Amino acid sequence: MNDSMEQLIGLVGNAERIVVFSGAGISTESGIPDFRGPGGVWEKVDPADFHIDRFLASPENRRRYWLRSVEMYNQILMAQPNAAHRAVVTLERMGKLGAVITQNVDGLHQTAGNSPERVIELHGTTLFVACLSCGHRVRREAFQPLVSAEGDAPGCPECDGLMKPATISFGQMLTPESIERATEETDACDLFLVIGSSLVVYPAAGFPIHATRSGAPLVIVNREDTPHDAYATLVLQETAGEVMERLLEGLGEKQAAVATPLPA
Repeated sequence: MNDSMEQLIGLVGNAERIVVFSGAGISTESGIPDFRGPGGVWEKVDPADFHIDRFLASPENRRRYWLRSVEMYNQILMAQPNAAHRAVVTLERMGKLGAVITQNVDGLHQTAGNSPERVIELHGTTLFVACLSCGHRVRREAFQPLVSAEGDAPGCPECDGLMKPATISFGQMLTPESIERATEETDACDLFLVIGSSLVVYPAAGFPIHATRSGAPLVIVNREDTPHDAYATLVLQETAGEVMERLLEGLGEKQAAVATPLPA
């Protein structure tokens, strides 16, 4: 075991209230492509198509949005949690997890077994559809069959407003509730563990720095450099699933060593 893994095991082993901050890189091992990496979504799709102003501008733009969105939705429906998601569930069962703050919209933390009340979805969820006027929400699985093959979506069943997947599009503000909860959990944590985020999208990317200013160690597990690496106590540029599996193995060995009495 290398020094970095031993340091990670020590940090997690000593922590009592961890915030896990997850990005697209935790879900790539589940078959969901990331956005900015090689072969990512933004190499195939114009990000401007997902700006809220374009969605609001015309029925034609909304049809284009729905047609592009359904492809990603179908990928998410086929995806299953991977080793990194399951490891975060184990941290919760060990009593070490304060919260998961996620930039992802795939719901895989909850599918893996994390308590929904511990998961803060900063960028919303693709598993629901919400009215932009009154906020009425419908499960995506019930709404999607109502969208035509051309991308025409029905209006809100409550007010006839525009219905849109309950994700935060470019140009939309994060909800005050999610910001408030994420801030509270960041203030209270004694370890901030980033898994699979490039840490370039704000305001979400501000939480790791906020954690360090509150005195919590920052650990970043990401395959590429991030702008926050210089602020981190530890950086591991490896695959999330492999790191988290080795972490759990190391924690298990550490607990066994503590529980085993020394020979007389």
